[in-house]
Amino acid sequence: MDGMLTRDVLADPVALTRALVDIESVSGNEAEIADRVEEVLPEWLRTERFGNTIVARTELGRPQRVVLAGHLDTVPLHDNWPSTVEGNLMHGCGTADMKSGTAVALHLAVTLAEPRHDVTYVFYECEEVDSDRNGLKILADNRPELLTDASFAVLLEPTHGLVEAGCQGTLRVLVRTSGKRAHSARSWLGDNAIHKAAPVLRSLQRYRERIVTIDGCEFHEGLNAVRVSGGVAGNVIPDECVVEVNFRFAPDRSEADAQDHVREVFEGFDVEVVDSAPGALPGLDEPPAQEFLAAIGRPPRAKLGWTDVARFATLGIPGLNYGPGDPNLAHKQDEHVEIDKIVEGAAVVRRWLSK
Repeated sequence: MDGMLTRDVLADPVALTRALVDIESVSGNEAEIADRVEEVLPEWLRTERFGNTIVARTELGRPQRVVLAGHLDTVPLHDNWPSTVEGNLMHGCGTADMKSGTAVALHLAVTLAEPRHDVTYVFYECEEVDSDRNGLKILADNRPELLTDASFAVLLEPTHGLVEAGCQGTLRVLVRTSGKRAHSARSWLGDNAIHKAAPVLRSLQRYRERIVTIDGCEFHEGLNAVRVSGGVAGNVIPDECVVEVNFRFAPDRSEADAQDHVREVFEGFDVEVVDSAPGALPGLDEPPAQEFLAAIGRPPRAKLGWTDVARFATLGIPGLNYGPGDPNLAHKQDEHVEIDKIVEGAAVVRRWLSK
């Protein structure tokens, strides 16, 4: 039966990945996959469920605790479900983002009874949709004590088998210009707001992004227009233009610093912040992080993007991203994962957690 999590399937991270992929779990429809995960978790884990988010903890009295976290949901299907296998490639929605990583965590949860660190496993819902539905955010807001006793976290997001440390922060602002409407046949009676947005776009063209190295990881910032809107009708001089700008900033900046920087770039213009999320510092000097890097045997790189490691960072828990999938394939119709990367990923995390 498709998606059945038998003992043999749980023992094999590749078979487990395929079984999880074959349980359809588009965001908001994670009940079945959460049920399947919950029912196979062993007795040695203390398990609690919050909606379709599951927290399972070892209670071995180890000096340190770490978190392994993976989301259960996927983006909508696109003629790419159920899974198929061709040679070394497993195709299907969620194979890369991130059921292969979640499978690694679940495989270890049911096969590694005595890790050298206590482990909190988090399998959570609604990562691919609005932040207020994110299971990890809801958990952090309402039951933070289930996370805050950890000293380090690994988010099993796709990184193609490399360590991507920390993450960028992200900020979206609306830069507005205003003018005066008039008939386009008598344009001199109006004031064209779209024309007045030209200095905003020139500022973006002239902008030179900052590159920052933190813990050996190079974070490349970016400030870009992502949408321009304005205009009333084909014969009307517009009285408003809005340039939507996205700032991806290095984690040595706070959200407040990022907002101040953007307002400085667009000094003299009306700037409205519409979305903001902090970055996360790499935290690679933590002993569990050093152990993880030793287990993988390759240098880390910066996470150029935002991930839920930032949620751990706000709780004072440093973290990194590591998973088998290729992030460039996430959300694509031809999403797939290399089978040998799943095997390698499970082996790396097992080496890290084994005595």
